[in-house]
Amino acid sequence: MDVFYSPYLNFLRQTVEHLPAVTEKLCFETPAFYVNDKLFARIREDGETLVINTEERDKWIEEDPDTFYITDHYLKSKYMLISLSSVKQVTLKELLTRAWKNRAPKKLLKLFEENNE
Repeated sequence: MDVFYSPYLNFLRQTVEHLPAVTEKLCFETPAFYVNDKLFARIREDGETLVINTEERDKWIEEDPDTFYITDHYLKSKYMLISLSSVKQVTLKELLTRAWKNRAPKKLLKLFEENNE
């Protein structure tokens, strides 16, 4: 699958567009989302898997190992993989917002919280 024609890409873009200072650029030649030049999510080459920053990956993996998982490459990082074909949209929105919060500077976090009270 050509990652740029992934059926999930537009949903991801629409989900993060309301978050302050999000930019989209390539990472490993696939679409990725950044805040303040810090990567928080990217689509893998298969177009069906999302790499996402998280502080709670063990919780998610334990809850649903068919949807949330890691490979050896991610063992020492704060990233996990998400099967986009099986994750619920509401869960994905929550995880993308949390990933953005994990990587955003305090100034942007404050702005986001003020605008979403």
